[in-house]
Amino acid sequence: MEQLLRDGLSTLGLPEDGIPALLRYAELLVEKNKVMNLTAITEPADIAALHFLDSAALLALADLRGKTVVDVGTGAGFPGMPLRILEPSIQLTLLDSLNKRIGFLKEVCDDLGLTDVNCVHGRAEEFAAAHRESFDIVTSRAVATLPLLAELCLPLVKEGGYFLSMKAVDSDEELRAAAHAIRVLGGAVEKAVDYAIPGTEIRHRLVFIKKVQKSPEKYPRAFAKIKKNPL
Repeated sequence: MEQLLRDGLSTLGLPEDGIPALLRYAELLVEKNKVMNLTAITEPADIAALHFLDSAALLALADLRGKTVVDVGTGAGFPGMPLRILEPSIQLTLLDSLNKRIGFLKEVCDDLGLTDVNCVHGRAEEFAAAHRESFDIVTSRAVATLPLLAELCLPLVKEGGYFLSMKAVDSDEELRAAAHAIRVLGGAVEKAVDYAIPGTEIRHRLVFIKKVQKSPEKYPRAFAKIKKNPL
């Protein structure tokens, strides 16, 4: 795994300083996964590529240095934790609705000495209502469809900031379906960049949605309403 990370980070043009912390994170993830369902990806090479290097690709595509970042629906910590490990200047908040996951992430942060990472147990719509326009960057990886994610994430983004949505390369239809929601919520799709995960033939897409004006106060709605009647 170490060599895969070394090669992959080199391909992305990123420093290797965070590799020891990533290796320890992988150990903690695999160990906790024995008693709690955190990930279906458990082989070291797959963790390196599909979790760590996939997350790290954001640092090669966007400038996150010194930014306030919230990772919505972070799960086992992706992409947020690798981003913070590899770019220590990020001011990171990890948000998930399952308290067990947040408990695990707190354990990881304690183990790695990441005392400034904010691990929050909460529903995205409630967190967004309480922290409107508070973050430079909002990230989310394969949590829900883009029309739903836009309503959960864009209200959190400061004007001039970005919602970075990690999607599959065949997400053109999803992007079209989300166009109205993004516009209503004060966003604009700036670009969609397809990238290869280093060391694999797997390609993913990062959608850059810029916050061009404030989101109307009535959004986000309760999740049941968002799901039943997406914008």
